[in-house]
Amino acid sequence: MTTAVDKFHEFDRFGSVLGLERVRELLNRLGNPHKGMKYIHVAGTNGKGSTCKFLESGLAGCGYKVGLYISPYIEKFNERIQCGGRMITDEELELYGDQVLAKAAEMVEDGLDSPTEFEVVMATAFLFFKSQNPDIVVLEVGMGGIGDATNVIEEPLASVITSIGLDHMHVLGDTLAEIAVNKAGIIKKGCPVISNVTDHDAAAVIAKRAYEMGSRLYDVSKIKCAVDWISPEGQQVSCELWHTDYGEVVTGMIGRHQAENLKTALATIEVLRQNRDISIERSRLYAGIKEAAWPGRFEVMFTPESDWNAYVVLDGAHNDPGAEALQKTMEDVFPDKKTLIVAGMVEKKETDKVLSHFSKISRDFIATQPDYEGRAMAAETFAEHIRQAKDGEGNPLNILEICDSPAKAVEAARRAAETAGYDVILFTGSLYLIGAVRSILHRRTDYDHYRTLKYGDGKEDGNK
Repeated sequence: MTTAVDKFHEFDRFGSVLGLERVRELLNRLGNPHKGMKYIHVAGTNGKGSTCKFLESGLAGCGYKVGLYISPYIEKFNERIQCGGRMITDEELELYGDQVLAKAAEMVEDGLDSPTEFEVVMATAFLFFKSQNPDIVVLEVGMGGIGDATNVIEEPLASVITSIGLDHMHVLGDTLAEIAVNKAGIIKKGCPVISNVTDHDAAAVIAKRAYEMGSRLYDVSKIKCAVDWISPEGQQVSCELWHTDYGEVVTGMIGRHQAENLKTALATIEVLRQNRDISIERSRLYAGIKEAAWPGRFEVMFTPESDWNAYVVLDGAHNDPGAEALQKTMEDVFPDKKTLIVAGMVEKKETDKVLSHFSKISRDFIATQPDYEGRAMAAETFAEHIRQAKDGEGNPLNILEICDSPAKAVEAARRAAETAGYDVILFTGSLYLIGAVRSILHRRTDYDHYRTLKYGDGKEDGNK
């Protein structure tokens, strides 16, 4: 049986073509379902997904019904579209997806360019959100900003830019300033802008765009954010935002980079509060944030009390900034712990830069490959990159095994955990690898799969 997701994937042949003409035409034929809703629009190279989750959880804690659109997903496509704490069901995907696909077919019949996969998914999400009538939709940009399909929205409550880094350079530009021009394209006339961009040239681009659009800029990049304590179970963060104290905020999302993402989310909430777009109660906000969880981002799956006899951590660090953040988090949370890294990458990523950070965490590797047809870097090719790399002291790295599938890599890691006395087993690299590993681990345990999505009994929603 062909599912809605299968039908969406058929549009992959059109590639990731930026531009708003197709999606505007598609949405117009659907009755413009995106209009009339309130949005928080979030762009950035790294951290935008986590920031979206902090916003969604914090606002939900305060009683708001929140829509959430993210990409990519980790295990199940439905993760991309959520509202009121639940994922879109398979039946809803079919219902709204078929409406979108019918209009896409009409466009082609009329001699117009076909929408891309991202655009038909985005349109499906808008139809779903309209049916759910959320108070606010938190909308994550797919790629860049100015030509991304999400940029079809007109007057967001806030435009948020979490970071600027070198990623998707073949599309977005070769320098941070060029990439910043693209991401600053989400800034709308008169709408507040919250930015946590640290690079001077990129920040200047954002400031210039905000000025041109008559939008007030809230630059939080220089606001100090303290990590009061950090552990494998979570961390406590404190900061002050424009004379409002946000102290002792506890979250299960771990790492100093997550503290920065939390700061960005809190700053956005504070701006909306000051603008009287929302009303918050501090205790409920904190309770919501404490429940925030982001699969595959320094996610501690198991502890030494499990049958792994080690911490098992998943982190989709697939580019240079992400790998650097992972290295720093490992140093903070697991200093001097014996660690085994199980990693795989996709092609066209900064593999050697990523390895330069991984190699400072451990010398011991299992090389594998993501379950991603067409773009996965072969395990043997990745192993060759590992052979060429050195650790922080110039020593060669050690490859325990080369595994041509995530399942084999999990088995190899379990054997190593049993025999070599590792304190930490770290699965990292491509998010496609992390999604596959997470599914494998779930099938073998009773781990609460979507503990933050509030299905009541903590089990999956039956769509899998």
